[in-house]
Amino acid sequence: MAVVSWKEILLLTGLVVGCYWNSLSCGFVFDDVSAILDNKDLRPTTPIRNLFLNDFWGTPMAEERSHKSYRPLTVLTFRLNYLFSELSAASYHLLNVVLHAVVCVLFLRVCRLFLDKTSSLVAALLFAVHPIHTEAVTGVVGRAELLSSIFLLAAFLAYTKSTSADRSIVWAPIALTVVLVAAATLCKEQGITVVGICCVHEVFVAQGFTLPMLLHTMRQVLQGKDGFPYAVLQTLLKLIVLVISTLLLVIVRVQVIQSQLPVFTRFDNPAAVSSTPTRQLTFNYLLPVNAWLLLNPSELCCDWTMGTIPLVESLLDLRNLATLVFYTFLGLLAYHSLRYRHSSARTVIMALSLIVLPFIPASNLFFPVGFVVAERVLYVPSMGFCVLVAHGFRIVSHKGQLKKISWLMIGVLLTTHAVKTFNRNWDWESEYTLFTSALKVNKNNAKLWNNVGHALENQHNYARALRYFLQATRVQPDDIGAHMNVGRTYKNLNKSREAEEAYLVAKSLMPQVIPGKKYATRVAPNHLNVYINLANLIRANDSRLEEADQLYRQAISMRELCLSQQRQGELLLKMNKLTEARDAYLRALELDRANADLWYNLAIVNIEMKDPSEALKNFNHALELSPRHKLALFNSALLMQESGEPKFWPEANRRFLAYVEEEPDDANGYFNLGMLAMDANENAAAERWMRKAISLQAGFRSALFNLALLYSQSGREVDALPVLDELLRHHPEHIKGLILKGDILMNHKKDTRGAKACFERILRMDPANVQGKHNLCVVYFEERDLPRAERCLEETLALAPNEEYVRRHLSIVRSKMAAMSAAGQPIVAAAAAEGAAAAAEEERPEGAKEVGQGREEGRGGAAAGKRAGNEKNVRKSSAESLEGADGDQPEASTKDIKDIEEKRAAALKRLEEIERILSGD
Repeated sequence: MAVVSWKEILLLTGLVVGCYWNSLSCGFVFDDVSAILDNKDLRPTTPIRNLFLNDFWGTPMAEERSHKSYRPLTVLTFRLNYLFSELSAASYHLLNVVLHAVVCVLFLRVCRLFLDKTSSLVAALLFAVHPIHTEAVTGVVGRAELLSSIFLLAAFLAYTKSTSADRSIVWAPIALTVVLVAAATLCKEQGITVVGICCVHEVFVAQGFTLPMLLHTMRQVLQGKDGFPYAVLQTLLKLIVLVISTLLLVIVRVQVIQSQLPVFTRFDNPAAVSSTPTRQLTFNYLLPVNAWLLLNPSELCCDWTMGTIPLVESLLDLRNLATLVFYTFLGLLAYHSLRYRHSSARTVIMALSLIVLPFIPASNLFFPVGFVVAERVLYVPSMGFCVLVAHGFRIVSHKGQLKKISWLMIGVLLTTHAVKTFNRNWDWESEYTLFTSALKVNKNNAKLWNNVGHALENQHNYARALRYFLQATRVQPDDIGAHMNVGRTYKNLNKSREAEEAYLVAKSLMPQVIPGKKYATRVAPNHLNVYINLANLIRANDSRLEEADQLYRQAISMRELCLSQQRQGELLLKMNKLTEARDAYLRALELDRANADLWYNLAIVNIEMKDPSEALKNFNHALELSPRHKLALFNSALLMQESGEPKFWPEANRRFLAYVEEEPDDANGYFNLGMLAMDANENAAAERWMRKAISLQAGFRSALFNLALLYSQSGREVDALPVLDELLRHHPEHIKGLILKGDILMNHKKDTRGAKACFERILRMDPANVQGKHNLCVVYFEERDLPRAERCLEETLALAPNEEYVRRHLSIVRSKMAAMSAAGQPIVAAAAAEGAAAAAEEERPEGAKEVGQGREEGRGGAAAGKRAGNEKNVRKSSAESLEGADGDQPEASTKDIKDIEEKRAAALKRLEEIERILSGD
């Protein structure tokens, strides 16, 4: 038995790389989206134990919607990929190519057991390049086939060493075989079939029995003429160990799926729900269809469900001839291999065991599966096919006159298959290329038309997507999902009436509730979304909210559907029924506690119910399940920021930073980072973040105002003016911006005319604005128009009788006017005394914060959070020199001047004393 040389390993590896290197440029397509992109079990934050509790797609095995495909070891390799490269598709494809190369080398090693060196290499080369494998190798989810095949071949190789040179049993290889069988089964269910292959090898190859010999031995034993030969007893003992181990694995597997088969509909596998004899005729016809794909892989298709292969409904259907020919050929091969003991018979029986046994779980003959034909399940059966081809090549090549022709034919076969494989890989580049290539092969599959529509929909090309969805409804008029897709696309095109009509058609196609019959067995879970989608559409009309609620309740009554509960919660929140909304989300969480969107939406309800501590707990739950949940990151950080507690600021800052990593073009994230930096007095950082927000969103109201305020508070009033000008250019009605600009113009630029224009503009927009009115009074004072300042302050006090600073300033003006009257000075023309303008600045209470609107909904969830946009507090007054200021003195006698100076000094002293008391000094 020749071993595999390094040259052969390099040849196989090089050929695999040559055929599949272009797969590295492919993305995640078709089933990869559910298994990789949407599978939370890949994330490091998900506990490893979840891999052994959930199915291949990350759904808990106990749930009705679970596919029941239990492949934790395969998911573990996906998780390792994610650990090293997260969602970089190239690394996933690279590992698949490496695994395929490993399978090719192991397969060559297996072929050496019953083929010569040359023909075994031919079999391995053909296996390496066969186009039927593109789905298993280039499709990332095909890794289940690759890993299962590795352990399957390793288990078989281990078992072949279970007999020693003296024909005694060696138990270590058998124990290793059992472990490897378990590993193969944990990668994909068909791995368990290697036990059958080992049994065939043991009986017909290792022990050299033929079917006549077995029948003769059994006859002798039953007639009592002879006992079991020692070799037969040894064989029986080994087989009993294998069978018992297999039964234990089967029992464990059944327990894992909780004795429930997955729910499939007639759209997944039409024959599975057909009556006799249609079901049997169709399933048997699928066998020659699969054989033809191995013989002639010229037309490959990623999806063979729905109407791809019409049902065989009559014995008179000509396709039954293909079934008959297939079984005849298979029977002849089996007869040849079971009747004789020569090496050719052994090769054929092993080839047949590799073809037939691993295919049984996918054959639909014993239990229904969720597909009609799937190219990736032919990965292991193709090994037996390659053995048969190589065996035929060996027979023909030994005939002198056909030797050159056989080599030429095998060379052409390998070349054409390699080219086909390489070209086929490009089809898997994107979902659009994959499904359009499938439509070239099969135009009768509505699912393909739908999937091309989905690919265009993801590109926001809704008009073209609609054409494909409509074609899907024409190909399969009773396809509920196709009508739902039409409705959703019409909604995206803002055609609500057409969308509602499409949803109503889909709703009319739903199976009617039959008393005593479980509804779940007759409808796909996602089809119940028609009620949810229709309710989501009509709830936009506030007059139809109750109608929408009834649709949600109808979906819930048909099945405990988590999404229905979730959408009902969103609707109840919109109807301001907060307690009921909270209860709906809690019911949904009972069905799916691993749903981050549910925890997020519950947190939003908590915010509306004025319970921020509970909201923060639920935001944290969402982030534990999905650490990159964008809305939970943003709104939880905002909640921490708005709490006003500095202990939360570092974590809020971390979450805002994580948010801008996910949404680098969202100005709101950078704005809130700037607000946090302002709270922490980190002015340089605050300026940087505000500038970034403004660069992403021109005219960002809150960012412009707070940047100007930052400059003003840090003594950079001159820098604040151009920012305020930009703010007022975009938002001319921004009152706080006008107040701040007027303040800077008057107190720092000494531009009373410009300040006056700002405050007058405020009063034209809002005559009752106390701040604007008061600051205009200060301008009058600065202009030495004391009577007008007095009238202005009286009007301001009438608007705000409880504002002490207005009353105080009015008292100061009146005192000033009284002092000037007593001194005989003209009040209107009076000028403030030199240096009196430097009196204490009045105390300016803080203004109210401005809050911006938040997002409306997240992926899979609705209700939204409170997005920030808080404008920092604006100082109420622009006055710097109201208190204690005097006008210029007219000429007078020395005595008069002395009396006036004494009176003014006494008045100023009293005013300063009052101001100290009022200001709390």
